[in-house]
Amino acid sequence: MTQADKMLNRAATFWFLVAALGQLIFVVYIVAFYGRGVIAGDLMLWNKVLAAGYVPGNTMGNAALAVHLLLAAVITIAGPLQLMPQVRALVPRFHRWSGRVYMVTAFIMSVTGIYLIWVKGGVVGSVVQHMGTSLNALAILLCGAMALRYAMARKIAIHRRWAIRLYLAVSGVWFFRVGLLFWLIVNKGPVGFDAKTFLGPFLDFLTFAQFLVPIGVLELYFRAQDRPGTMAKFAVAALLFVLTIAMGIGIFGTTMGMWL
Repeated sequence: MTQADKMLNRAATFWFLVAALGQLIFVVYIVAFYGRGVIAGDLMLWNKVLAAGYVPGNTMGNAALAVHLLLAAVITIAGPLQLMPQVRALVPRFHRWSGRVYMVTAFIMSVTGIYLIWVKGGVVGSVVQHMGTSLNALAILLCGAMALRYAMARKIAIHRRWAIRLYLAVSGVWFFRVGLLFWLIVNKGPVGFDAKTFLGPFLDFLTFAQFLVPIGVLELYFRAQDRPGTMAKFAVAALLFVLTIAMGIGIFGTTMGMWL
């Protein structure tokens, strides 16, 4: 393995460890905040962070929201486990079954997410933002279908790449929060959107960037991996290090400003 290959691997590992830590914090927040409302029997508590989260009398909509939130915790903690080579090597049966659960969960979350946006209604944001989130859900369905297809065909190398794409697409909402707080910290306040109405060009952009940018960077990583040259590997490694630092800042800001 060349020095360029080692640098690229270290950058990817660094990114993964920071992302996994941030997503673990997100899971703790979901369980602690929304679980508190369930235990206390006060689901109206959810509306502190959701504009029209719990709506009395709307049984179908409330059930869809509850399922969506529960599965968000499950899929966020399961995602990093799916990508750990140690898990795949030491407990392959667990990897296969958790992968099935992960894909089914991603499918249900995507469908319920689209339902919450276009049927239940009351979701904060512009139509452009709703379109971006819906496109994210469709990307999850596509990546999940392709990962399953190549797993069944025993083309493991191709399956693994689609599984990573699926992980990034599923993490879109998490990337949105982290990206938003990074933007607020850098600009020392809301720029490009109205904090009260949650409308503005930056949020429209971020709703698409939340999954297109991570997947785009992943494609650069794959290309650098596949090519023998060193310059591309060093360039992508440097990009990953910079993005990881930015993501770490966003995770810190989100943890302190939203989740805690």
